[in-house]
Amino acid sequence: MKLHNMAPAVGAKKEARRVGRGIGSGIGKTSGKGHKGQWARSGGGVRPGFEGGQMPLTRRIPKRGFNNVFKKEYSIVNVGQLEVFAEGTVVDAAALEAAGILAKVEHYGVKVLGGGQLTKKLTVKAAKFSQSAKDAIVKAGGSAEEI
Repeated sequence: MKLHNMAPAVGAKKEARRVGRGIGSGIGKTSGKGHKGQWARSGGGVRPGFEGGQMPLTRRIPKRGFNNVFKKEYSIVNVGQLEVFAEGTVVDAAALEAAGILAKVEHYGVKVLGGGQLTKKLTVKAAKFSQSAKDAIVKAGGSAEEI
């Protein structure tokens, strides 16, 4: 294949519609815009969502709550879920993903909560721990490291 042989796929390119080029073209005179009015003018038309002066739908519907832009999102794991790991394992976000416990690690990392029972000695590395989770990990003989 050479540069002079290259061409776009059949049907990939369309010819521009030449409007206002005579009555025989089918799109002459008013160029498909009808007669007069807002839509026939240059730059005519209204912005998206404009309802002709009627109160727009976006303003008629009641609003509730707000989105806190400063909220920190963590991936949540309970200590009971850590039982799948072998004794002495270092458990971090990558290990949790690999084990299938977490599908996705949120931007701020992993938070470990105290739900369930832990009987194995593990080194758990996470962004945050609840106090009950720290107690459960230490009680099982492991360590909880905040990263």
